[in-house]
Amino acid sequence: MKFTKMQGLGNDYIYVNCLEQTLDNPSEISKFVSDRHFGIGSDGLVLILPSKKADFTMRMFNSDGSEAEMCGNAIRCVGKFVYDNSLTDKTTISVETLAGIKILDMTLKDNKVVLVTVDMGEPILVPKDIPVVSDKDRFISEPVTIDSTTYKVTCVSMGNPHAITYVDDVSNFPLDSVGPKMETLNLYPRKINAEFVEVIDRKTLKMRVWERGAGETLACGTGACAVLVSSVLNGISEREAVIKLLGGDLIIKWNEDDNHIYMTGPAQKVFDGEIDLEMIKK
Repeated sequence: MKFTKMQGLGNDYIYVNCLEQTLDNPSEISKFVSDRHFGIGSDGLVLILPSKKADFTMRMFNSDGSEAEMCGNAIRCVGKFVYDNSLTDKTTISVETLAGIKILDMTLKDNKVVLVTVDMGEPILVPKDIPVVSDKDRFISEPVTIDSTTYKVTCVSMGNPHAITYVDDVSNFPLDSVGPKMETLNLYPRKINAEFVEVIDRKTLKMRVWERGAGETLACGTGACAVLVSSVLNGISEREAVIKLLGGDLIIKWNEDDNHIYMTGPAQKVFDGEIDLEMIKK
């Protein structure tokens, strides 16, 4: 299997051009290649495929083999992959995902993609559509108890589900213990991505994320979008802010005109390689 390792703010995936090759068991392959000791090392696997509805299709698998609807950092890297490898000559492309079709606008330097702005679409706020178990119209700053501690949680979907909690000191927050418990609460029928956020000011938010099926990662693009939406709904931030993640910064804007979320951030290639999939059977 030929592959390219890429990363967006340290959120790293193995990218495979499935316009030219076919993978029969991407779930098992993702678990293998993601292993940082016996595989290549990544947060998961991303397949780039043809689409009848858009320019390309993106499928992504977490490190535990589960398929996710969408990943903001991964889709920026898809844009860089297809342009830099001459699979398209357009700087604005459409990509089909399980969370719908996303539009990417790419910024070039020396004819290589350095920044990508993604139209992430409209946030989903109705609890049953996120999904979260609630009879309320919105799930905003609702009490959620874990290990006798009650957190105020806001839930948003960006095509995948997110639970946002505000804390005083995110750097020292016990994410390793609270994150997996938040992810797997019965409150969330499909589990959830859990973001913990420290407010620096109305235009700057600092977050850490426990990703569903992957654990803590250095960045989460959909999570950063959900954090901005949550912060606006809670009266904490402006409609455009810098979201500071462990891997770097994203600029997120919630546009009033079309209700869409726009995410701007970098995408980088790490290296190309080839791996024998027979290793998975051994």
